Amino acid sequence: MLSSVRHLPLPRRIVASLVSSLAVVVVAHVATVLAFFISYDFAASAIGRINAYFAPSSFVTFVVLAALAFIGVFTRWYLALPAGLVAAVAGALVGTTFSVVQTGAVLSAEWVVAVFGTLGGSNLFFVVALVVSAAALGLVAWHKVVEARVGARSRRIALIRLPASNLAEGEVTHIERSPVDPDLADEQWDAYVAALTDNGWTTVEVHPAPDMADSVFVEDAVVLFGRTAVLTSPGAESRRGEVADVETTVRELGLRIERITLPGTLDGGDVLKVGTTVYVGRGGRTNAEGIRQLRAIVAPLGYTVVAVPITKVLHLKSAVTALPDGTVIGYPPLVDDPSIFGRFLAMPEEAGAHVVELAADTVLMAASAPQSAQLIRELGYTVVTVDISEFEKLEGCVTCLSVRVR
Repeated sequence: MLSSVRHLPLPRRIVASLVSSLAVVVVAHVATVLAFFISYDFAASAIGRINAYFAPSSFVTFVVLAALAFIGVFTRWYLALPAGLVAAVAGALVGTTFSVVQTGAVLSAEWVVAVFGTLGGSNLFFVVALVVSAAALGLVAWHKVVEARVGARSRRIALIRLPASNLAEGEVTHIERSPVDPDLADEQWDAYVAALTDNGWTTVEVHPAPDMADSVFVEDAVVLFGRTAVLTSPGAESRRGEVADVETTVRELGLRIERITLPGTLDGGDVLKVGTTVYVGRGGRTNAEGIRQLRAIVAPLGYTVVAVPITKVLHLKSAVTALPDGTVIGYPPLVDDPSIFGRFLAMPEEAGAHVVELAADTVLMAASAPQSAQLIRELGYTVVTVDISEFEKLEGCVTCLSVRVR
């Protein structure tokens, strides 16, 4: 099963598979019947025969396509295209064979050749119509069903991205490099994603980038402000290729696109939103021009950008994040100037400075900060913990591994 749908709840995946496949087959079937109806000079008596001939093919195609949709072929057009071809050919061959059997004819080698010959004759239009419909309508129908259900839950979508095969080669700046266990990292990523889905978030996977070591840290490629997605300009040149597939994904979600452009640089990990205040870390990955461009983009949206000098960590959110009530939390040895944030609460562990808001009363934290987790529980929050030790070896934290769309 494709990882892009692996974490969708089963009922949602079933409904999306059935609805999208049905939409594709109905459109292809109607288009085929209409085309043959026209070729028969609009003879009303021909409609019944045409419909009866293609009905078995359409039914078989629906079954095959629904099975393929269930494993995720409607998440990308380049998957939907060959899936539509496979389903259409299978449907045409089985459906035509069924029609032959219904006439009482005995199947023979000649009949088999004739059935396959229909792919270049009577079934050609059906196959073409189905493939086109799958690559276009299938994707739209799939995402509409998924997003319609998400809409009822305030569009709680989290963008995620599979760890790259060369994850261990990711860049490190402020810590010593240590060995990364890729198998354990994959297990921890699955558990992280499961924590999101268990708490009501629908995960949408950005197309994997197997050769981009840091691409799992999807937060750095885009920052969201309501329905506006600001595509970043990563400070590390090796990471700039990560943005293209993220752009594709946010476009598919219907978000408005803005972007930071060179010579401006900005990493999403340097951007902390607290209400309408946007704290932006000015450090090794984000420069003054990137901050200036972001300020120009978000000011019309009602946000105020506050630049924050950082010298002790990779990103601003490596030092501070915020609780749902707006209190900024951080690990003091890594925070240059806590007074910038107004309400600031010190955490006893470095990883305790990192939280992901799952709900107004629930946060996600790393398992490596048990004292901090207990402190936050005593403030009345539910704390969900996950082990992300392999990503922490690469200066990653819980915020880095997802981007939430709300």
